[in-house]
Amino acid sequence: MRLVTTTEAGEPGPVTPGRFRLTSPVTATVLGVLTVILTAAGIMLSILDHQGSILGSGGIVPVALVYVAVGIIVARRQPGNPIGWILITFILLFLLSAVVGFYASLDYRLGHHGLPLAPVAVLLQPLWAPALLMFPVVILLFPDGRLASRRWRRVLQVYAVAGALACAAVFSPAVTAVARHDVRVDAFGDVISGGNSHGGGPLAVLEVLGLGAILVIWVSFVAHQVLSWRRAAGERRQQLKWLASGAALSVGVIAVSFGISSTGVAGEVLAIGLAALPVGIGVGILKYRLYDIDRIISRTLAYAIVTGVLVGVYAGLVLLATEVLRLHSTVAVAAATLAAAALFNPLRRRVQHAVDRRFNRARYDADEAVAAFASRLKDAVDLDSVRDDLTGVIRQTLEPAHLSVWFSRDG
Repeated sequence: MRLVTTTEAGEPGPVTPGRFRLTSPVTATVLGVLTVILTAAGIMLSILDHQGSILGSGGIVPVALVYVAVGIIVARRQPGNPIGWILITFILLFLLSAVVGFYASLDYRLGHHGLPLAPVAVLLQPLWAPALLMFPVVILLFPDGRLASRRWRRVLQVYAVAGALACAAVFSPAVTAVARHDVRVDAFGDVISGGNSHGGGPLAVLEVLGLGAILVIWVSFVAHQVLSWRRAAGERRQQLKWLASGAALSVGVIAVSFGISSTGVAGEVLAIGLAALPVGIGVGILKYRLYDIDRIISRTLAYAIVTGVLVGVYAGLVLLATEVLRLHSTVAVAAATLAAAALFNPLRRRVQHAVDRRFNRARYDADEAVAAFASRLKDAVDLDSVRDDLTGVIRQTLEPAHLSVWFSRDG
C-alpha cells in the first residue's frame, strides 16, 4: 500500500509505504456522507415521534451542514490540522445524540416496545455532553492546530479530567435507569430522573467542581486568543480577526434571538448566528479572502449604526407627529419614511467615513491619498512630476512589488 500525505500548506509530502492514515481526505468524505445519513434519519424519526421535523426547524440542519462542510474542507486541505476533525466529530456526536434520542422516545415514551437496541439508544443519548466539551478546544488550537506552549498540555489534561467528571454526571442517570429496567424519557430521549437522584452525594460535588473547572478553562481559551491578537501582526492578526468576528456575530445574534423569542423568525436569526462562527474559523484557517475582514467589519458596523440611527429618527418623527402635532397616523408614517429615506445616503457616507477611519485604516488612508493626488493633479503641468506623484500614490495605496509607467505619444 502506498499513501501520499500532504503538509499543512496542502502540498504533497513524503510517501509512506505500508501505512494507513485515518486522517485522510477519504475519511473526511466518508464522515460527511455519514452526517447526511444521520440528518435524514433524525428528520424521519422526529416525524414518527409526532414532533414534526424538529431537526429541520429553526435552521438546525443548515447550521449542522455548515459546521460539517467547514470541517470537511479543512480536513481535506489540511489533514494534519485537528480543527477540521473536531468540527466534524462535534456535529456527528450531536446528530447521533438526537437520532438515538428520538429512537428511545419511540420505544419508552410512545409505547413502541420491543425496538431493537432501545437501551443502547438511551445510553448514547447523552453524547451531546462530550460534543459540547470538544468544540471550545477549536478556539485554543486556532488556526494551525498547534498548542502555543507546553503548559497548555497540562491545561488540556485538567480539562479532560473535568470533562470526564461532567460526562459521568450526565451519563449516570441513563446508566442507572437502564440497569434498573426503569427507563422514562422525555420527547428528546433524555432520561427523566426519579426522586432518588444524587442530589447531595459525592458525585454532585464532583460535578460542580468539574463544571467550575470547565468554565474557567473555557475563559482561558478565549483570553489566550485575545492576548495572541494583541501581539500578532500581518496574516496571523487577520486570521484572529476572522475568528473574533465570527464569535462576536454569533454571540450578538444569539442575544438578539432571545430578545425576539416570541416571534416566528427567532430560529432563523439564531441559525445565522450559529453559522457565523464556523465560517469565520474556516476562512481564517484556509486564508481565503483573508484580508477582506477589515472591509466586512467596517461595512457591518456602518450599516448597524445607520440602521439604529434611522430607526430612532423614524420612531421619533412618528411620535412627534402623532403625539405632539396631532397629525393623522398615515400622514405621520409617510412623512417619517420620506425623512428616513432622505437621510440614508448622507448619513451612510458620514458614518462609513468615520468607521473606516477607526476600523479600516488602510482603506481610509488609500482614499485620502487618492483624493489628495486628484486635487494636486488639477494644477500639475510637468509630466515628470505627475509621473513621480502617481507612482508614489500607487506605492502607498497598493504596495505593488513592481511598478512601471508607460506613456503613449501620438505621431
